Amino acid sequence: MNPLRKNLEASISIRQEMLNDQALHLTLDRVLDLIEEAFRAGGKLLLCGNGGSAADAQHIAAELSGRFTKDRAPLFAEALHVNTSYLTAVANDYGYEEVYARMTEAMGKEGDVLIGISTSGNSENVFRAMQTAKQNGMKTVALVGAEPGKLGAVADHILIVPSKDTARIQEVHITLGHSICESLEDRLF
Repeated sequence: MNPLRKNLEASISIRQEMLNDQALHLTLDRVLDLIEEAFRAGGKLLLCGNGGSAADAQHIAAELSGRFTKDRAPLFAEALHVNTSYLTAVANDYGYEEVYARMTEAMGKEGDVLIGISTSGNSENVFRAMQTAKQNGMKTVALVGAEPGKLGAVADHILIVPSKDTARIQEVHITLGHSICESLEDRLF
C-alpha cells in the first residue's frame, strides 16, 4: 500500500473514532468554556510543546492573536517558545526542563489557561509548566495521544487523540486547535 493511502486511512479511522466519542466532545466544550471565560475576564491563553507540538502551539496562538475566519479584535494567545533569547538563556542556566515553567510563572496568572501539547504525554518541560500553572491558579488543558502520560495526571482537562502514531496525533492536534479557534471566534464575536 502506498504511504498516502495508508496515512489517509489511518487518519480517517482516528477521526471517525473521535467523531463518535461523546466524552471527548463534552471535554472540548468544557475547555472552550474555560478559555472563553479567561478571555472575557481579560485573561490570556498560553500554549507550549516541543518540535511539531511547538509548531502547533505557535499556529494556534497565531490564529487567535491574529485572526482565524473572522476580522475581529485580537485575543491574547502566546506560544511560550517564541522568544529564542529567553529560551536559550533559561535552557543554559536552569535546564531545558524549566523553560516553560519559568515563562508560565512570569506570564500566567489566576484565571488564565495553559494548553500543553505532547504526543507522548510525557514532555518534562510541558509537565513542569502545567504544574506551575496550577500553582498560579491557572486552568490547564493537555492535548495528548492515546497514552496521556504525566500530563494526564496533572491537567484539568485532557483531549486525547486515540493513536500512538506521532504523525497522526499531530495531524489531529491541529484539527482540534482549529476547532478551538473557530468555536472561540463564534462565541466571542
